[in-house]
Amino acid sequence: MTDYFVHESSYVDEGAQIGTDTKIWHFCHVMPRAKIGEKCNIGQNVLISSDVIIGNNVKIQNNVSLYTGVIIEDDVFLGPSMVFTNVINPRSHVNRKDEYKTTLVRKGASIGANATIVCGITLGGYSFVGAGAVVTKDIPDHALVYGSPARIHGWICQCGEQLKFVEQAGIETATCRGCGDSYRKQGQAVIAKGGGQ
Repeated sequence: MTDYFVHESSYVDEGAQIGTDTKIWHFCHVMPRAKIGEKCNIGQNVLISSDVIIGNNVKIQNNVSLYTGVIIEDDVFLGPSMVFTNVINPRSHVNRKDEYKTTLVRKGASIGANATIVCGITLGGYSFVGAGAVVTKDIPDHALVYGSPARIHGWICQCGEQLKFVEQAGIETATCRGCGDSYRKQGQAVIAKGGGQ
């Protein structure tokens, strides 16, 4: 008796770890040594490779592949058909398994449909990657990025609303119109006024 759900069409290899109340839907494959947290929802046709780490309450939409080297923290949203890579210079005839790069998606981040995340970078906490973006470098906390290559076009609250910063006495601050959280910005760093993200 397990405390998680796996659809009968999916495969979970021996040695994979799956947390309580996680749901794995149709045509998925979870490989050995993959670690999936609690209360995750994994849509159909998802591959989770060996040694991938997924936190709690992660939502993975259909047709996403998480390759070795990907680390997903808690409360992350991965949109339909978004893409991770794990090798910078792949060649079919050259084995580069010892060159896999680590890609880290920090707590609360969202990645839109069909976005591509080039390996070896970090997506900051509560950042928001727009649909179809191609992300080639690190993204700071709370950044809104889109385009190819992705560039910063604004800032996002932890609740998902866009922030409007106002400068007074040399300090940039914003209050979210959705949830009321307050932030300060210095350069490319956005910090919740309470000190956390």
